[in-house]
Amino acid sequence: MWQQSDNRLYRKLKFKDFSEAFAFMARVALEAEKMDHHPEWKNVYNTVEIWLSTHDAGDTVTEKDHQLAQKIDTILG
Repeated sequence: MWQQSDNRLYRKLKFKDFSEAFAFMARVALEAEKMDHHPEWKNVYNTVEIWLSTHDAGDTVTEKDHQLAQKIDTILG
């Protein structure tokens, strides 16, 4: 579930292992590149944390962030 705070959308995800987490990040990277909208994220072993905001709009949450969040949700299934 996405949370909005400090002008960012945030989500923390846990996967089976590092390989699954990294594969997820690769899929998200391809979608983000198509949108020219790139997440701030962190990966430690099987955990991925994602923060979304639009830098061009003063680091606030915009429709572009919500669209990428929806694409990420779709990738998760």
